[in-house]
Amino acid sequence: MLGVALNLILGLSRVVLAMGRRADMPRLFARVDGSGSPTPAIIAAGTAIAALALIGNVEVTWSFSAFTVLIYYAITNLAALRLPAPKRLYSPAIAWAGLAACLGLAFFVEREVWMVGLALIAAGLLWHGLRRYVGKAA
Repeated sequence: MLGVALNLILGLSRVVLAMGRRADMPRLFARVDGSGSPTPAIIAAGTAIAALALIGNVEVTWSFSAFTVLIYYAITNLAALRLPAPKRLYSPAIAWAGLAACLGLAFFVEREVWMVGLALIAAGLLWHGLRRYVGKAA
């Protein structure tokens, strides 16, 4: 579990870095230090993972991690389906199978875990929509 948590901190911090660069997260998270490490993003990711581990048990932490990773992979498969035919390396059937498998497996975790996960996704989509709306109005 410790290996998974450490891997998650590195992977998630890079997602936070990219989101900071796109202004989907505060610009603070787009910063890198002299060695090229996204220190604010690493601290934020590590704090979020530590908080999750402290408020739940190992099973809840693992389940939430599994749910979010599977949703992330489902989105990746969905993105593969949107590629134009000349840019595809594989048949769309593989992306459809991956999408179905990821979504199917994501909901095998405890009901409370995926309900919280879906609520967080909805909050993120709402935030993104409001940010775009306010940006167009300004």
